[in-house]
Amino acid sequence: MNITFPDGSVKQFQDGMTALQIAESISPRLRKATLAAEIDGQRADAFRPIHGDHSLKLLTFEDADGRWAMRHTGSHILAQAVKRVHPEAKFAIGPAIENGFYYDFDAEPFTPEDLVQIEKEMEKIIAESLPLERFELPREEAIRMFKEKEEPYKVELIEDLPEDAIISFYKQGDFVDLCAGPHVETTGKVKFVKLMSVAGAYWRGSEKNKMLQRIYGTAFEKKADLEEYITRIEEAKKRDHRKLGKELGLFTLMEEGPGFPFFLPKGMVLRNTLLDYWHDVHKRYGYVEISSPIILNQALWHRSGHWDHYKDNMYTTVIDDMDYAVKPMNCPGGMLVYKTEPHSYRDLPLRMAELGLVHRHELSGALHGLFRVRCFTQDDAHIFMTWDQMEEEIQNVVRLFDEVYSTFGLKYQIEVSTMPEDHIGEKETWDFATETLKRAIEHMGKTYVINEGDGAFYGPKLDFHLSDSLGRTWQCGTIQLDMQMPERFELEYVGEDGQKHRPVMIHRVVLGSIERFIGVITEHFAGAFPTWLSPVQVKVLPLTDRTAEACKNIADELDKCGLRVEVDYRNEKLGYKIREAQLQKIPYMLVVGDRDVENGVVSVRSRKGGDLGAMTLDTFKELILKEVADKTVD
Repeated sequence: MNITFPDGSVKQFQDGMTALQIAESISPRLRKATLAAEIDGQRADAFRPIHGDHSLKLLTFEDADGRWAMRHTGSHILAQAVKRVHPEAKFAIGPAIENGFYYDFDAEPFTPEDLVQIEKEMEKIIAESLPLERFELPREEAIRMFKEKEEPYKVELIEDLPEDAIISFYKQGDFVDLCAGPHVETTGKVKFVKLMSVAGAYWRGSEKNKMLQRIYGTAFEKKADLEEYITRIEEAKKRDHRKLGKELGLFTLMEEGPGFPFFLPKGMVLRNTLLDYWHDVHKRYGYVEISSPIILNQALWHRSGHWDHYKDNMYTTVIDDMDYAVKPMNCPGGMLVYKTEPHSYRDLPLRMAELGLVHRHELSGALHGLFRVRCFTQDDAHIFMTWDQMEEEIQNVVRLFDEVYSTFGLKYQIEVSTMPEDHIGEKETWDFATETLKRAIEHMGKTYVINEGDGAFYGPKLDFHLSDSLGRTWQCGTIQLDMQMPERFELEYVGEDGQKHRPVMIHRVVLGSIERFIGVITEHFAGAFPTWLSPVQVKVLPLTDRTAEACKNIADELDKCGLRVEVDYRNEKLGYKIREAQLQKIPYMLVVGDRDVENGVVSVRSRKGGDLGAMTLDTFKELILKEVADKTVD
């Protein structure tokens, strides 16, 4: 058989050889490193025979799909270990996920001590190096097998499959699981595992179903990589925006409104400072600002297509015997605003920005701090343009993204998301729009990856995945090209030829959700926001009661400069006040004693630089105001 490798080379091998045997023929080291295979673009077991001519990529831990195969096997090892330790537990599902895996069980709640015992059993199964064997059964035989094993969740999954389905399974020792694969050849290939946490999860994601126990774990090829990952996770816990939001007095979530965040005074200062910057940037880039209603009639959402594609996530109400919906997105309102007056080609591109409050129904189990909420403010914009302005306008949006993300020290990767199965519009139009997006960023010298089938239902998009200080990625910005909704809403402009034409539309967010972005930067900066963004920029600390009046005058002078300042008048020791200010992550502290007042100076302590010594207030003002103006990132 002829095997084509990723570099384009073609080699002949005996028909029926496995990917592992092919790897062995190239290098024993490669055979040892191979975890799975990619055959004709599809993930596959490296231990299954290959017949006929194919393209082949050998997957190692360096490949995302190789890590996926190892961690998928890790989930099976977890299930086998749980069955050994808790034989009464019933199996649900257990996939690989980013950075690890999980498995759901119908069992009594697992304790931390249980996880330690299960992890030790997993290590035994790894040491046993059990081979994984794939086999297939007809649907009825598969149902019968799992009924005998008293595994009702597996039976339910199989009963949902077509009657003529041939179903695949994987076996390791005495453990068998329903699975499409692929997996590594033996449990010994999984190497180092760690169980991270346990949480509740509804069966099949529906709150109408039973709550199961979900155990999360991860697996690595090298112990050092596992230890580095655990250290990173521990650091992430310290940076958890929910914890910091409470400690810093930024926001809170209450049982009276699950998924509806309350912003506290300092959180509002942070939010408003962020939005002031947002307004400044958008003014410079030629945007006008609008505001559209939160509630609009249901007929509008049918017209836009959201009702057909998004109704399960929408809140509805009845007003004057008419059906209305609370908006989950801002775009229909933006199009109604466009239609309020006629437009000429001279008006285009028309960039309309909106800080729109939207509501989306999220399952209670999916809610997570500011990252997953039921109401949030989208920093939306809808740009209306002619067809020949598309590429330039996409680039203009990317330049705005570059400026904003660099201000926060965030780097990004771009994904091009293409036509989903559930879409509106013709394929030719989609192809043209997708190629336009690609060409626009290629001409800017930027790279991208393809995310097949993940576009919006009305058009392809560019998704911007931001990398934070811990190397985690967050999808925030998006640029969506839309030729469908202008048609549905009959949008028009008068061209140079005096005739009416249909504009093209861009949907675009840069921060995404204001709430979520605040959560992201809270974790990115570990709560130590840059001085320009800090809710309190300066804390003045009187050394004695005698200097309290001088401290008030200092605070007043700084306040007149537009700085956010507080004075700590409490009758506490200086060391205690300094520690408190450090815990609040305040950028600057000014310590004022009798001698400082006599000499006309302040003693300056910096969050990042420690003790900066004594300086005049004018010198300090010059230092901090420059830092604020430059939006310096520590």
